[in-house]
Amino acid sequence: MSNTEAAAARRNQVPRGIAYMVASTALFALINAIVKWELATYPVGEVAFYRALFALATVAVMIIPRTGFGVFRTRRYLGHLQRGISQFGSMTCMFVAFSMMSLGSAVAISFAAPLFTTLLSIVILKEQVRLHRWTALIVGFIGVIIVTEPGANSFNLGAMFALANAVLSSSVAIAIRRMSTTESTETLTIYQLIVITGCTVFLLPFGFKPPAWTDFGALAIAGVGNGIAQYWWTRSLTLAPPSAVVPFNYLSLVWASTLGFIVWGDVPTTHLIVGAVIVVCSGLYILWRETVRHGHVRPLGLSAATSSAGFGRTNAPPGVTGTESLETEAAG
Repeated sequence: MSNTEAAAARRNQVPRGIAYMVASTALFALINAIVKWELATYPVGEVAFYRALFALATVAVMIIPRTGFGVFRTRRYLGHLQRGISQFGSMTCMFVAFSMMSLGSAVAISFAAPLFTTLLSIVILKEQVRLHRWTALIVGFIGVIIVTEPGANSFNLGAMFALANAVLSSSVAIAIRRMSTTESTETLTIYQLIVITGCTVFLLPFGFKPPAWTDFGALAIAGVGNGIAQYWWTRSLTLAPPSAVVPFNYLSLVWASTLGFIVWGDVPTTHLIVGAVIVVCSGLYILWRETVRHGHVRPLGLSAATSSAGFGRTNAPPGVTGTESLETEAAG
């Protein structure tokens, strides 16, 4: 097949790619809502442990039959450990944010991850950033400030944890970008989940409450669902160019705000709406600039959230802790 035919075939897959992306964002939002619900009853460490454990099991079932145990071959054990610990910190911060603020607000703040990824790419990877992207960065951070509603009487500790999640997930994006030169998506994913699950074990002594069967089932669904959603997310990026499907990732904010209103009665504030629009537009502008600059762009570090247990991407939707791996490119 010629390059022209391959490109045409890829374009024909765009609707399917968009469908996979939209489905993944909806499932991620549902998973985050389950986590927030369970955090009202169980300690953060326990919720994180169950979700990571079931996500690890799900991803192992998806990966090992295809790759065999060769997926564990690596010479970068220390790099995997450091990256996994960073993602564990990101996930923990996001879970704490979920427990302290509305789902929509936490997700909106987590979308600042691409902004921090760009900053870290400047500091760590020594990338050149011109005026256009500097402007988008500054505007994006203004949007984050609007969402957090800073003020003498409105300090929100949950917002600080959501911001910490964005910073840590951005450091993971940079680490994956550096490690993806020698490590496969599957290896990055499996080791990150192993490290995350191991780290959550150490949180259990600080709080553990035997879960009711219904809650245990809900946490299992959250973990398994996360693995499936990560696969859908990755699949969307193999079917269509990131510039066509990544913008639909921002639907996570719509689903999260909707679930927050239906389940907890959280009405989106003016600050949240205005700030989120600014952050989203800033992220999309950075994506567009990268597309123009390179002619194509690999996935931006978006997430969230992303996320506890991940599969195949580097910054996944908010609240999702995984490797967010597909060799994501930081917007430089």
